[in-house]
Amino acid sequence: MIKKSFLSRSPIFQRMLKNTAYLFSATGISAALSLIQGIFIARLLGVNNYGILGTMMLFTGVVNNIASFRMDELVVKFVGHYTEIGDTKRAAAVFKIAALVEVASSFVAYALIWLLAPLGAQFFAKDSALSNWFIIYGVVVLFNLIFESSTGLMQIFDCFRRIAMLNLLQSIVTMVLILAAYLISIFVPSDVLFVQHSPMMIVVVVYMVSKLVGAVGLTGMALREAQQRWGKGWWLTSLSLLNGQWRELINFAVSTNLSATINLINKDSELLWVAYFRNPTETGYYKLALTLLNMVQMPVSPMANATYPELSREVANKRWKNVKKLLFEGSLVAGGYTLVASLGLLILGQPFIYYAYSAQYLPTYPALIILLAGVLIANTFYWRRPALLAFGLPEYLTKVSFWAAVVKTLGYFFFVPSWGYLGCAVLLSGYNIFTSLINTSKAVITLRRRETAIELSGIS
Repeated sequence: MIKKSFLSRSPIFQRMLKNTAYLFSATGISAALSLIQGIFIARLLGVNNYGILGTMMLFTGVVNNIASFRMDELVVKFVGHYTEIGDTKRAAAVFKIAALVEVASSFVAYALIWLLAPLGAQFFAKDSALSNWFIIYGVVVLFNLIFESSTGLMQIFDCFRRIAMLNLLQSIVTMVLILAAYLISIFVPSDVLFVQHSPMMIVVVVYMVSKLVGAVGLTGMALREAQQRWGKGWWLTSLSLLNGQWRELINFAVSTNLSATINLINKDSELLWVAYFRNPTETGYYKLALTLLNMVQMPVSPMANATYPELSREVANKRWKNVKKLLFEGSLVAGGYTLVASLGLLILGQPFIYYAYSAQYLPTYPALIILLAGVLIANTFYWRRPALLAFGLPEYLTKVSFWAAVVKTLGYFFFVPSWGYLGCAVLLSGYNIFTSLINTSKAVITLRRRETAIELSGIS
């Protein structure tokens, strides 16, 4: 009889892999569709407009993240905790307040986009006439009124398969619309339709429709799940049930918001720095490098989403051996995959860019190679943030991110004006390596201390 692999012996790890598989089965197809549609978009727009599109989308995301409190993480931690101990009323109350706060923050985010759009167009797109496009695309933040809270709730109740199917549907809708726009731009004469003269408009509308499908679908599923779990009147649950927990909830929300805001400088605003210091063409090169890098990161992202609920359960029950095993096995899978994928891009990346995107995008390749070094470390220890959140240490993440942001921001002013998008690639890769190792070390030390404390107290 063949001995089973040690990876198959952990039911927690197997559940995490199953949920990851649900997400990745759809995410893998979505990644392929995204790659194909990205090729069509890049060819349709050209490098300059491709960079402007990336700037506009990132500008909206950055402003939205400033107002966001990462309610998915709050919901997973606190709704998950109350669900685990059978306190369904408090679980419903936490989800209710999370949704209300997220609705308010969405309206604040859109107001900021409206006010800042002229500056965004002038300084990042280098064309103030494009401010209306920033405002129009910014409407997507209103589609996502309770998107984060809904995501967290679906993760708690292991609804990963439904999330995966919705993601797949969203990708299919986007792919069909982009392909149609591309074919029309080629085969329909410009004097019949104005599509050929407005490729940016077509792409913006397609992305907005895609966002609407995803947001409405996920919100509807989450509200239905809440009703099934807590009854039709769950939303009438009194928030007074949370008296005594407000400080903890606020501290967690503020810490994750600060951490996310700092990450805007560290990771999520890369294109804006290139756009500000250089030009839309270099922004286009860097956007493609990040897009191809996402093909390496995409399979690992679902692992983080699936690992967090499992870690929260095991930490809440002080099952430290299970936590240790989950982290170790997760690193083996994520790190092994990333190494193989990185080698593939190292060898085949340049010819792929040439034949798929055209020769005008070849300057993307050096940035991609630089970025792969950082993502290899970041993917291998993908669980560092979920682990520290499960340990109740969001403040530590914030501190590390803050000091990394200080150093990285100074780096932008020193390197990007002269090195351009390659300077941004060096800074991002260095950030990924540094913060991954620091946060991973903290998570491992915390785990060892708590495991030792249990042993010393005589608890098995």
